[in-house]
Amino acid sequence: ELLQLQSDTRACKQVTRGKKTAKPTKATVKQQQGKKGPLEMSAKKPVPFLRQVVSVTKKVHRDPRFDDLSGEYKPEIFMKTYSFLDSIKQQEKEMIQKQLKKCRNMEQKEKLQQLLNRMTQQEQAQKKQQKLRERELSLKRQRRELAKQGKKPFFLKKSEKRKLELAEKYAELKRSGKLESFLNKKRKRNAIKDKRRLPSQKSL
Repeated sequence: ELLQLQSDTRACKQVTRGKKTAKPTKATVKQQQGKKGPLEMSAKKPVPFLRQVVSVTKKVHRDPRFDDLSGEYKPEIFMKTYSFLDSIKQQEKEMIQKQLKKCRNMEQKEKLQQLLNRMTQQEQAQKKQQKLRERELSLKRQRRELAKQGKKPFFLKKSEKRKLELAEKYAELKRSGKLESFLNKKRKRNAIKDKRRLPSQKSL
């Protein structure tokens, strides 16, 4: 009975002071009904001008060339894995050559010729890279053999590598019979460069 009287007196004091017991709002009721459901915002409060309605997660783009998740790039493994592309490229090249022979439209013919030139350039660049890799591998093997024998391994400078490349190019041109034409072009280029370096008559 005393506890009942105490609770009654507390309620009377709250009423006399102007305090009311907090009633559950619609928002809390909605949240109690479904915890994952959205809360209802009060219409009395003004909505801010810049308001984030839905939180959008920013997409982070990943570049496989510079990402560790893609693994380490090894040209030998890459070339072996995608070696089937060479045969497909060769088939495409043959198909373009056939289309070029049959084509009568000059504009279309020019486009096909440009495409064929690009493909041949890519093929030549790929062969050049392959030769460079083979040379590097052979040098690595020689270094390993020297290290096994207990000798000091050698490391070529850039100038020495350049000399080796020029020697290989010279031998290849001599084998194919294009050495004279290459040397003539080289002489013409050097002559033009020397002519540009010479002082003009006006300055004299």
